[in-house]
Amino acid sequence: MQDGETPGAREDLTVGEAARLAGVSVRTLHHWDALGLVTPSGRTWSGYRLYSPDDVARLQQVLVYRETGMPLARIGELLDEPGTSALEHLERQHVLLMDRIARLQRMVRAVEELTDKEARMSTTPEQRAESLGTGWDPAWEAEAEQRWGQTDDWKASAERQAAQGPEERAAARARVEQVERALAAAKREGVLPGSERANALAEEHRASLTWFDVTPAKHVLLARGYVGDPRFAAHYDALEPGLASWLKEVIDANATVHGVDPVTAVWE
Repeated sequence: MQDGETPGAREDLTVGEAARLAGVSVRTLHHWDALGLVTPSGRTWSGYRLYSPDDVARLQQVLVYRETGMPLARIGELLDEPGTSALEHLERQHVLLMDRIARLQRMVRAVEELTDKEARMSTTPEQRAESLGTGWDPAWEAEAEQRWGQTDDWKASAERQAAQGPEERAAARARVEQVERALAAAKREGVLPGSERANALAEEHRASLTWFDVTPAKHVLLARGYVGDPRFAAHYDALEPGLASWLKEVIDANATVHGVDPVTAVWE
């Protein structure tokens, strides 16, 4: 027989065994013992503390209540309430834990929002103009954030812009300008929407929009803005008269190749 073991009572646990089972330190158990929160009810023949199954059950109750953020003094009061069953404690703990989960979820969302804000604010107006062109108006960004600030694509855009260095931003802008020059040249040459060359240009244009993942359906919806928003129309038509409308036709025709109906396209 080992010291710390009594005949017929091997279900009892030593302090070390109880600490390992509960996932706390021996010092913690000594502290809780001193507070009268969880006091081992048994002793070995040589005087070592032993935790009975009932003691361990109380220890587990303490652990659950502690996870709800409840102070130890209050936990002791609850556990010592007369006439409260183990089931009643579990039901109460379930409610408290669900409340804590809800609070933590709200905190997670708040941190995510702050993270997104930090990502957006870590790029200056000058840096965003580098990516989007010197004609970029900061008021457009405020308008876009109001409309799409809660979407996953807006978050992806903010993260990608924040991660870009000056060279990457310059390269992204140069790529957009190169594609736009190719589109203007194709429009002047009379390239027809739906032709092989037009579809290839539509794909190049879609690939150049790197703020978030632009699907053919999203491309269609963005193209509606090229003709519906006078600011976009003016930008494209300054490169080549009628380019905004032609580009929309090109994008719509290319989308059909990918199985997207431009009339019923949705943001997906």
